[in-house]
Amino acid sequence: MPKSMTTLTLDDAKKMLAGAEAKATSLSVPYNIAIVDAGAHLIAFLRQDDGLIGSIDLAIKKAVTARLFDKTTYYLGSLAQPAQPLFGIEQSNEGNVVIFGGGLPVIRDGRVIGAVGASAGTIEQDISVAQAAISAMDG
Repeated sequence: MPKSMTTLTLDDAKKMLAGAEAKATSLSVPYNIAIVDAGAHLIAFLRQDDGLIGSIDLAIKKAVTARLFDKTTYYLGSLAQPAQPLFGIEQSNEGNVVIFGGGLPVIRDGRVIGAVGASAGTIEQDISVAQAAISAMDG
């Protein structure tokens, strides 16, 4: 019997984008926000007016990275420093791995069902915008 797989839906992603956008607006920073499903495929993306063009790709890759490794991108960054166990991980997956904060896996019932990536502000702001996306699913 095949295993059933739980994943984020478009409806979930819309709620997440709304929560992340509200947080970004409160920070007065125009954001790029990406949501990927359990397979690390993009299901929704939002670029606020005047969002940095260079951050489009970063937001998407943060979300994908968080799903590929089922860890926050901030945590992966700490493990990727010289002399740490994942040094050089950012070169994997054809160099598409982003290892600084703003990518978070979405976990439900102990399973990763997708991820969110946010990019445009400081690392702390990016993390808070991504966290607001996850929190919006609960509200």
